[in-house]
Amino acid sequence: MNILIVEDTQELALEIKDFLSKSGYICKISKNCFDALDELACNSYDILLLDLGLPDGSGFDVLKAVRKTASKIAVIILTARGDLNDRINGLQLGADDYLTKPFALSELEARLFAIIRRIHGYTGNDINIHGFVLQLQDYNVTFEGKLVNLTKKEFDVFQYLVLNKNRVVTRSQLTEHIWGDVLEINSDSNFIDVHVRNLRKKLDKFTSIEWFETVRNVGYRLNC
Repeated sequence: MNILIVEDTQELALEIKDFLSKSGYICKISKNCFDALDELACNSYDILLLDLGLPDGSGFDVLKAVRKTASKIAVIILTARGDLNDRINGLQLGADDYLTKPFALSELEARLFAIIRRIHGYTGNDINIHGFVLQLQDYNVTFEGKLVNLTKKEFDVFQYLVLNKNRVVTRSQLTEHIWGDVLEINSDSNFIDVHVRNLRKKLDKFTSIEWFETVRNVGYRLNC
């Protein structure tokens, strides 16, 4: 999952980034409103962690701009402001959650995970697809109780395709949401196809995966 951290306190921003990166999230930092809006216009993000007190304006301005677009990005407000009116205003403007500083990074991660499940319509931590069980918090995949030995990137690809089942996921989307900034990737590279090919070989050892479809010249789709 791709996360944009909008926070002008460098120490906190780096602390959040380092913590979430260890859990497999792709994180980028913006220090003010201008940089955040520019980043959001250029790249696709799943989640926005948004401070309200920014040096060139209010985080509410960023939130308003985001909600005026067709973006489905989830927004968690992170702020030292504990005022009830601020919390209500943030939620009314379209924020998905609100954390008051100081907060535990483990709580932030738990709230992120809850939002991801809600966005994709899942209530539990495990997802079953054609007999394969994805254990989202443990980064494991099993089939009939047997562990499927996937690399971290192979798991990320599989998870993203499962979370977007019955939809065509383009190679660019996989690049942005799993590897980071698409602009930094060589468009001629076939590394995405290599990861997908290896993933399919490993899954196919357990059962037929005709539901794992290649959409010619576009990307991939899991049919459920």
